[in-house]
Amino acid sequence: MSKQGNRTHQERHASNGASGNDETDQDIPVTEVHEASDRAINGESPKEAAADAGLQIAALIAEKDAKIAALEEEASSLKDQYLRKLADYENFRKRLFREKDDAVQYANSSLLVDLVSVMDDFDRAIKSSETSREFQSLHDGISMIERNLSSMLEGKYGLSRYESLNQPFDPNRHEAMMSEIGECQEPVVIEEYVKGYKLKERVLRSAKVKVRMPEVDRAEN
Repeated sequence: MSKQGNRTHQERHASNGASGNDETDQDIPVTEVHEASDRAINGESPKEAAADAGLQIAALIAEKDAKIAALEEEASSLKDQYLRKLADYENFRKRLFREKDDAVQYANSSLLVDLVSVMDDFDRAIKSSETSREFQSLHDGISMIERNLSSMLEGKYGLSRYESLNQPFDPNRHEAMMSEIGECQEPVVIEEYVKGYKLKERVLRSAKVKVRMPEVDRAEN
């Protein structure tokens, strides 16, 4: 064989050898090399490294489970508090409605107690009239009852009568039952059929009255 042929064969063989070495180096992952180096340096085998990783994962899972359990316990506690507050609110609402209903039903209890005392006075006056024919005494007794009743209603409850006779007609205080034309400058009450009452400053019942109205020509002048 010639020298040139030998050189060509040797170059081809050298080229194939170099190419084979490169493929071998590429098949080994870099991370495995690093991990192998770390284990070799630390003196830890692959089995020991896997066991440590398993322990770390187990610790993380246990920590997560503990957090979940704590959150579930907190949620349960908050739910119990909410249900108790809701029950307290319902009981308060029912009690409030019950007290309001009682207040409406028994709002006049104090007034009725006072009126019962007046009824007792009337009973005594009636019994007295059955055994006595002194009508003046009966009249005086009834008048006294009326005065006491009026005084009690005004003093304790603010209920009072107001005068209407010979007063200017006021539609806010008077209800005209009848009327007549007469000499006057403005409508005036000339007769009172039913007395008017006011509760403090508010008209409770209008007085029923007869009104004198001015003549049309005079009213226009």
